[in-house]
Amino acid sequence: MTEDGGQSKPRGDNTQSSALSPQPSGTLLAFDFGTKRIGVAVGNTLLRRANPLTTINDEKTDARFAKIANLLAEWQPSALVVGLPSNDDGTPHELTALCRRFANRLKGRFNLPVILVDERYTSLAASAALNEHGIRGREQKILIDQYAAQQILQAYFDEPAAGIIV
Repeated sequence: MTEDGGQSKPRGDNTQSSALSPQPSGTLLAFDFGTKRIGVAVGNTLLRRANPLTTINDEKTDARFAKIANLLAEWQPSALVVGLPSNDDGTPHELTALCRRFANRLKGRFNLPVILVDERYTSLAASAALNEHGIRGREQKILIDQYAAQQILQAYFDEPAAGIIV
């Protein structure tokens, strides 16, 4: 954060790697993939704090990836984090395969490391966070996805070893 309360835009650097598991360093972007909207969050590995960024409200693949390309050019992340949905018992969700496909496309198009993170309960946590800010009911619709992306990225910061590198 800058002194006036705005977000600074830290630039990503190369990924660090260890013998056991490579951990990216620098700026990360996270995505809460949906068929109608994609929530996006940003954070960096130094502060280990995620912030909601934007929501991509486009259902067309080319338009989605063009907006993602603009975000990547602006933030220059060292890696991308994608929420991977599953049922409460850990079995694949109806969106699991679509999220994996989205993650593979991100990796293929942008040549950045992509990390999958369990996103169970992130929408509930995002809704609770919005409630705390006095944003309730239908007012949450425009923000819920980027707050869910924030929860996904924060989960990765809190437990990076739980991420699955694509």
